[in-house]
Amino acid sequence: MTAVKVTIWNEYLHEIRNPKVAEVYPDGIHQAIASGIRSEEFEIRTATLGEAEHGLSEQVLKETDVLIWWGHMAHDQVDDTVVNRVYRRVLEGMGLIVLHSGHCSKIFNKLMGTPTCQLKWREADEKERLWVVDHAHPIVSGIGEYIELPMEEMYGEHFNVPAPDELIFISWFEGGEVFRSGLTYRRGQGKIFYFRPGHETYPTYRNPEILKVISNAVRWAKPARTAAPVYGNTSPLETIKEKK
Repeated sequence: MTAVKVTIWNEYLHEIRNPKVAEVYPDGIHQAIASGIRSEEFEIRTATLGEAEHGLSEQVLKETDVLIWWGHMAHDQVDDTVVNRVYRRVLEGMGLIVLHSGHCSKIFNKLMGTPTCQLKWREADEKERLWVVDHAHPIVSGIGEYIELPMEEMYGEHFNVPAPDELIFISWFEGGEVFRSGLTYRRGQGKIFYFRPGHETYPTYRNPEILKVISNAVRWAKPARTAAPVYGNTSPLETIKEKK
């Protein structure tokens, strides 16, 4: 079995600037996710904002089957050249998993076709219950009726995104709001999964069920290796009879 090549991208700014975040993720969110989903099925590399080309060179993306994206405080610092590079790779078939505040990333907005993917939010150490609403979907394989997180940041509707191809999770928060927390999209030959949990001050990426969802999503989003569609003026496959 050929391993799925996974690149985990993280700004890696909160962890080096905020001691509270460093306590939770001393090696960075990207390394926590890498450790949490590591298996013989996946060949994992990481990349961060501060690296040359943000760690996402043409060669790295060419060698990536699924890209996992976590960003928050530096969306505007991501170079448009890199964004366009990732965008092309998704259309070519690379899977993309966008986590938590990546909803405001340049790449997610570009793929959604919207200038902003805004929502309500609040930090109040609230309980979150992520209800599975599509029990037949492979992304929730091995997950029960819901995942419960004792403390998370609240995201609330309205979530300003296009209607998803599939709705996998709906979250309920202790303060009363609900949110579409697991959405899938297809763009070109690529598959996209947006997954809401993961605020940087909580150990969400150490939760076995959250990590299982991310692992399942990697398997789901990996390229199908289908033939690329052909566009433009095309020669006929059959001989066209001359019209009299």
